[in-house]
Amino acid sequence: MRDLRIPDQRHPEKAHRPDQAQPKKPDWIRVKAPTSEGYKQTRDLLREHRLSTVCEEAGCPNVGECWSQGHATMMIMGEICTRGCTFCNVATGKPNALDLFEPGRVAHAVQKLGLNHVVITSVDRDDLDDGGAEHFAQTIRAIRHRSPASTIEVLTPDFLKSKPGSLEAVVEARPDVFNHNLETVPGLYPTVRPGARYFHSLRLLQKVKELDPAMFTKSGIMVGLGEDRQGVLQVMDDMRAADIDFMTIGQYLQPTPKHHRVDRFVTPEEFASYEKAAYGKGFLMVSATPLTRSSYHAGDDFARLRAARLEKLGRA
Repeated sequence: MRDLRIPDQRHPEKAHRPDQAQPKKPDWIRVKAPTSEGYKQTRDLLREHRLSTVCEEAGCPNVGECWSQGHATMMIMGEICTRGCTFCNVATGKPNALDLFEPGRVAHAVQKLGLNHVVITSVDRDDLDDGGAEHFAQTIRAIRHRSPASTIEVLTPDFLKSKPGSLEAVVEARPDVFNHNLETVPGLYPTVRPGARYFHSLRLLQKVKELDPAMFTKSGIMVGLGEDRQGVLQVMDDMRAADIDFMTIGQYLQPTPKHHRVDRFVTPEEFASYEKAAYGKGFLMVSATPLTRSSYHAGDDFARLRAARLEKLGRA
């Protein structure tokens, strides 16, 4: 039985990698350890329903703030991923069979937490014919049934190895926001995201818009992996060519010495510059700060995203 608390068992594909020095974090990237009562209540509810979250599995620095407000990003289809991206702290290996009751448990937790906006993500499931697309769809439908007023955001895998129609199954379930992260610039894919393909991920997001032009699309990248400014600006242009509405940019933080090294810590001033450039390229919404993550402040951002679209339509 694997013990996912042991690094070599959690990341067997990284065990042979040489250690990479972990630089000291600057003041602007540090966060306090979670201690609030709201954090504990959210944690206990998730434990009660046997639910995984990307907040814990990926070691998100914002977990204390989000959980204290009752916000959590549910991670469906288990906690073991079939990919081995060098930046990611989610465990790699052979996943267990899908839990057919999981969509119902997620929906019950959403109702109990009283979430106005919920984010559902997953591990990559290359072992499944549809990559887990139908499981996403079932989860969306279960939440709609239990909490019809809640808005739903999905953060999906790339469905690179899935059968035709997989993406369509998720879109037809009608989430309010479809998010899939490009993660980094294309030149770093071989070392950062070796199991994925940049232009496939870009095309996935473009196809969502073709299937449902009214659906909001969203994608994000990390900086501090070794990219340069021109590469980030090119990703912005690529995203806009795919009609992506919302872009997130955050600082990469190295989970362990076996993970991809931090090339540098990008300053808050550089993030502000990226945000200004992205708005200039036509995104409806941009979140670019050192602690930005895909689901950070997702509920508030969705309200702003919807307002930005209405304002744009009013000007048209």
